Amino acid sequence: MSKRDTVLRLENVARHYGDLVIVEEINFALRAGETVALLGPSGSGKSSLLHIAGLLETASAGEVHILGQPTSKLSDADRTHIRRNTLGFVYQFHHLLPEFSALGNVALPQLIAGIKKQEAEQEARRLLTLMGLGERVDHQPGQLSGGEQQRTAIARALSNRPDILLADEPTGNLDPKTSDVVFDALLNLVKTEGLAALIATHDQRLANRMDRIFVIRDQRLIEEQKQA
Repeated sequence: MSKRDTVLRLENVARHYGDLVIVEEINFALRAGETVALLGPSGSGKSSLLHIAGLLETASAGEVHILGQPTSKLSDADRTHIRRNTLGFVYQFHHLLPEFSALGNVALPQLIAGIKKQEAEQEARRLLTLMGLGERVDHQPGQLSGGEQQRTAIARALSNRPDILLADEPTGNLDPKTSDVVFDALLNLVKTEGLAALIATHDQRLANRMDRIFVIRDQRLIEEQKQA
């Protein structure tokens, strides 16, 4: 896939809950290989927009195209297939399984997808090493720091080699120093793997490190220039 190909496109997307308008008239394109920041205060609709882009919520209006394919009329099974094979998700809280090691957590999505255990663990080890956790692969989440847990969750999100990473405040639960370490690792891995990433954050400083910045303001999505 060329760097200029659009991998995710939102076309006139809206999300309403009864009379409550969350977002409307959203038009947006994410290109292969680029990182885009999604800014906005709490309650502005960042999470809803990410959930729509990731086919976790259905838009009230409009269309979501993933790798050029419109998705509004797909079956639940087809939407699940896209989420499992094309999309990776990272949340503010890591949601790691406490009974599994870091290696086991990262390998699990591959095992569910039918990958052989040896191959799944080899890929998990590669991703964890890229995230700076090569010496921690056998540790359970309770033995890892908050930053290490979140880096493990990022590795897990990429274990099925998605085309698109969607991240919702991936460093929002961390102190500033740990946040920088995790974000450095995230950007490095995204670039290494050639992913497109849409990352919601409230941190202007982190947003300035991405290729483009969009802000949700008055239910609309607006592109902004980076701040000096």
